[in-house]
Amino acid sequence: MATPDHDSYIAAAPEAFRPALNHLRALLRGALPDAEEMVAYDMPGFRVRGKVVASYAAFSKQIGLYFLASAISDHTEDIAEAGLRASKTGITFPPHTSPPDDLVTRLASTSSEHADG
Repeated sequence: MATPDHDSYIAAAPEAFRPALNHLRALLRGALPDAEEMVAYDMPGFRVRGKVVASYAAFSKQIGLYFLASAISDHTEDIAEAGLRASKTGITFPPHTSPPDDLVTRLASTSSEHADG
């Protein structure tokens, strides 16, 4: 699904995913006020100082939320406490079970802080 912007990506996602995707976008926009919204590899994301620090994607049965690997490793315990599965660069969850808002904003902030490193 090649999409030019966040709005188009969310509109093209399955209807059940749209509320969660809109919510994630708003959380990330709030946590990353100086970031540029962009789409790369068919995923909407946020770029800070030339580096993609956060992105999200809808898959067939889950949503993926991605950050710099250092942000994920800095918050491994918080992610586990929230009952989420983490990979090196992201977390996945069903569209009806979003991660806690404060965790998303902390991950985004940490990822932005690590953009230069």
